[in-house]
Amino acid sequence: MTEKPTTAPRPTAEQLLAARDTTIEDVTAPGLRVLFCGINPGLWSGATGHHFARPGNRFWPALHRSGFTPRQFRPDEQRQLLDLGLGITNVAPRTTAKADELTADELRAGGAALTERVLRLRPRVLAVLGIGAYRTAFGRRTASIGRQERTIGDTEVWVLPNPSGLNAHYTPDALAAEFARLREAVEGAG
Repeated sequence: MTEKPTTAPRPTAEQLLAARDTTIEDVTAPGLRVLFCGINPGLWSGATGHHFARPGNRFWPALHRSGFTPRQFRPDEQRQLLDLGLGITNVAPRTTAKADELTADELRAGGAALTERVLRLRPRVLAVLGIGAYRTAFGRRTASIGRQERTIGDTEVWVLPNPSGLNAHYTPDALAAEFARLREAVEGAG
């Protein structure tokens, strides 16, 4: 039986409002196996300081169901990912209620900053979580889900579906399957 993670206290309306336009700390280190890259933090993440913190976000379940983690971690356990060679960052650092509040200029600037971060940290794989954000941030209008032809230095680039609960195009099973494709490729190259 899979251990059900406990939930953190719900941020208040005031805390969520105060989180708008703030930033949260990346979970990174040099030489990771995979650096997962969200579009930008949501208000819940801004209020808690934890990536993919909103209940209903499917990042943590997909990470576990795909075999990247031995159990489903809670957002407040995000730093434990480093022990597994995994990390988290974002294309755009600014917290918003919805990713569509970001401008194309913000995404392009975020793509440039992300490129610098990847060149400095040199993860084996950068996995961008969201096809639309990837296309805008990196000027790749025809990109699709999966491994990209483009690399950043020695780092492979993958695009995975956005794990937000708002992304109705992918069921939890389909999302976990895409994460598993990446895990299998990383382990096969290891």
